[in-house]
Amino acid sequence: MSASASGPAAAFARRYGASPLHLLLILASFALALYAGVRLLKGDTIGVAIWFVGAALLHDLVLLPLYSVTDRAAQLLLHGRPDTSGGAPRPGVNHLRVPSFISGVLFLVYWPLILQKGGHYTAYTDLSADGFLARWLLITAGLFLASAILWTVRTWLRLRPERKAAKARAHAQARARKATK
Repeated sequence: MSASASGPAAAFARRYGASPLHLLLILASFALALYAGVRLLKGDTIGVAIWFVGAALLHDLVLLPLYSVTDRAAQLLLHGRPDTSGGAPRPGVNHLRVPSFISGVLFLVYWPLILQKGGHYTAYTDLSADGFLARWLLITAGLFLASAILWTVRTWLRLRPERKAAKARAHAQARARKATK
């Protein structure tokens, strides 16, 4: 047994389940979250609490079931049967998940401007708020297009050895037929 495997850090890792650096980073993140919470609640405490509870309820009661059903439908659409193995997610579905997630985050960040509800944007920035919907739609279309191209290339590369083997079998059968004639 080496000296490093039996030192105090190894004993801490066995007892805690991770390295001391992990504990330090977790404590630092909690401290940062606590600081942000204290700063946030210095203003309208009731309004922030209502917004936080409303956001949690909206996510848990509306959005989570919605994107769970959508994900399950995408899996059925791409493969025709549900994944009963409980294994890793199907790679084809990920080519829908990633652009959907990025597009959703962009919508979440810019929804007032996309839906033209950001009245103060022009006053604060002296920039026009027009065109956010068109740009978001173009970015979303570009993300799905890039994902479709990547999926096509990956599928083509994965199936290439199978096509080569099928061609070799066809040539061997053709040669066998010519040899028997």
